[in-house]
Amino acid sequence: MFTKINLLINCVLRFSRNTVLFFFILALASCSGDDVPANNRYQFKQPENFPDAVYTFDNNPVTEDGFELGRALFYDPILSIDSSVSCAACHQQARAFIDPVHRLSRGVNAAEGIRNAPAIQNMAFQNNFFWDGGVKHLDFVPINAITNPVEMHESLVHVIEKLNRSKFYPKEFKKAFGEGEITSQQMLYALSQFMNMMVSANSRYDKWVRNEGESLTTEELEGLNLFQSKCSSCHATDLFTDDSFRNNGLDETFLNDTGRQRITESEEDAGKFKVPSLRNAEITYPYMHDGRFKTLNDVLNHYASGVKSSATLDPTLNQNAQLGVALTETEKTRIIAFIKTLTDDEFIKNKMFTNPFAK
Repeated sequence: MFTKINLLINCVLRFSRNTVLFFFILALASCSGDDVPANNRYQFKQPENFPDAVYTFDNNPVTEDGFELGRALFYDPILSIDSSVSCAACHQQARAFIDPVHRLSRGVNAAEGIRNAPAIQNMAFQNNFFWDGGVKHLDFVPINAITNPVEMHESLVHVIEKLNRSKFYPKEFKKAFGEGEITSQQMLYALSQFMNMMVSANSRYDKWVRNEGESLTTEELEGLNLFQSKCSSCHATDLFTDDSFRNNGLDETFLNDTGRQRITESEEDAGKFKVPSLRNAEITYPYMHDGRFKTLNDVLNHYASGVKSSATLDPTLNQNAQLGVALTETEKTRIIAFIKTLTDDEFIKNKMFTNPFAK
C-alpha cells in the first residue's frame, strides 16, 4: 500500500490537477481491497422489491461463459431429435418468452401438446415449474421438453453425443466448466444460468414502487387498489403469483386435462393448475393453461361470470354462495390498466437474451 502512495505522490509532482485527480481515483480503487469486476452484466441481481431468489446458486453460479453457452443452447435446435425445434421456438423474447403463434405448444413434426407454453421469466424465484408443478428445480426443467414426444422427442444421451461431436460446443463447454467431455449436468447447468438471468423487474410499476422517478395515473392506481382487494390472494407479492396450484373454475369436469392431479394422483388436485405470474400479462396472451382466452378482458369476464362449480374449486371463488369475483365493467377496465404497468419493455428488448446465431 505504501508503494502505491509513493507512486501517487510522484503523479502529483508530474501531472496537472485533472490528471492527478484521475490517478488519485485509480489509486483509491486499487487500495480499497475490493475486486470490482469491470463488467458485472453476468451477475445475478436480486430486485429489492422481490422475495428472495430460491435457486441454488451455490451449486451453479452464473458466469459469462456459462451464460453464453446456455444462451446458445436455448436457441439451438440441436436439442431436438431432427434439429427442427429449439427452446426459443416456443419461448420468444418479444412476448416475454411465450409462444405468440400457437394456442397449444407445437413440437417436432408439428406434434401438438395439450397446454399453452408458459412465459420464461423470474425463474430463480420459483419452486414449482410447468402448469402442473411436475418439476421442482429449474435444473431439471429442460429434460421435460427434450424428452417429451410432442416437444423435442429426444434423449439426453443422444443430445450429449451430438454436442460432443459438434465443432462448436466442446470448446464452449470447456470454457464454461473447464472439463473434458460434455456431460448432461453441464448442459443443464448452462441452460439454468441463462434462464436465471431472465429477470423481469423493470416495468413502470417496479420503478414506481422503488421510487425511481416513475408515476402511475389515477386510473392505474385505482386499478392497483382493486387488484389488491380482488386478485392478490393468488397473484401475490411483486412476483404476482403465490406459486400455488388452484382450480379457478374453468371447467366442471376435467376429462382433457386434470392438471396437478397428473402429478399427485390425488382427487383433491383435480383441475388445479399453477397460478401464473401477471408480469408482462399484457403481451403473454393467449391465457390459461390451454390458451382458451385471447384477451385480458376475456379473463376478467370469466372471473366475473364464467366460473364453474366443482368439488375442487378454489374457496376464494366460492364465497357467500356466489361464484367468481364481483366486477363491474369500470373495475375491469381499471384492473387491466394496472396490469399493463407490469409490462417490462427492457426485458423483452434486452440484447443479452437475443439469438446469438442471428446475423
